[in-house]
Amino acid sequence: MLAATAVSQSATDPLAGLVLSDVPPPEPRPGWSVVRVASSSLNMHDVWTLRGVGHPPERLPIILGCDAAGYDEDGNEVLVHPVIADADAGMGDETLDPNRALLSEQHNGAFAEYLSVPTRNLIPKPSWLSFDEAACLPVAWGTAYRMLFTQAKIQAGDRVLVQGAGGGVASAAIKLAAAAGAIVYATSRSEEKRAQAESWGARKAVPSGERLPERVDVVIETVGEATWSHSLKSLRPGGTVVIAGATSGMNPPADLGRIFYRQQRVIGSTGCTRSELVSLLSLMDATGVRPVIDRTLPLAEIHKGFQLMIDGRLTGKLVIHPSAPDSLDDVSHASSVHPSHLSHSDQ
Repeated sequence: MLAATAVSQSATDPLAGLVLSDVPPPEPRPGWSVVRVASSSLNMHDVWTLRGVGHPPERLPIILGCDAAGYDEDGNEVLVHPVIADADAGMGDETLDPNRALLSEQHNGAFAEYLSVPTRNLIPKPSWLSFDEAACLPVAWGTAYRMLFTQAKIQAGDRVLVQGAGGGVASAAIKLAAAAGAIVYATSRSEEKRAQAESWGARKAVPSGERLPERVDVVIETVGEATWSHSLKSLRPGGTVVIAGATSGMNPPADLGRIFYRQQRVIGSTGCTRSELVSLLSLMDATGVRPVIDRTLPLAEIHKGFQLMIDGRLTGKLVIHPSAPDSLDDVSHASSVHPSHLSHSDQ
């Protein structure tokens, strides 16, 4: 089968270590299921692996890809929960298991025609959700759901700031918070992405670092150093910053004086549990909210997709089709493609 495998790591040229090749399909084993992958999607996690951040070189080679939707051995349409862990070890929360692993960290990932995962990680795909939409959910949308509803516990009327509109987690957070009745603000350096954020339900999107019309109750932070000071200044006394990433750097100035004097809360968040992913599907069914898909590409063009992500040229998610469309029954029915891709010079 064709697969995209990380074979080496480089901080300056990450895509040099990504190789497309034919590899043996996974073998069946007790307690695990083999999934025929219809759709997967790109995440920055894959880029960090290729850069050597948080992924020991001794775990290479490994097939990348954290998100997958497809068919199980019985032909059932499924969505894959990507956190492989023991829920009991995390006191009922598998994201707290010290030995947890996101798909593609210790086990081969979803950028392949077939994938092997614990059977527990399979979730029935609702008929109202396309494979492409389903493949956008586990990492980005699951992360956003946990940040908003488990960690921040937002309610209708809460004021929420989402930093860095346009990324997968940020676009999910804007849509989910707006669907839940929150007043959403967003930031971006891109005028186009600010306009998109407002079309997704943000009350106002401002240039990065610009003062908001009011202080917020919750900040959804995935950017890190570049936005950290603005996040704290935008937060009301007693408000909460939830962090699930730091794409611009991991070591911002702490500003401890502001945090303790204003009694602000800083909460970390990683991934989501299987039950949170199921709850996310219920929320989507009730509200009609759906992921933003910038474009789809065949697995053979995955290097192009990663370059677009690295260059910041995506709005929402980029979906990968590991198999040729005519080899699947219905890979991407009802998929939505963001029209901005038509203006990109590489199209």
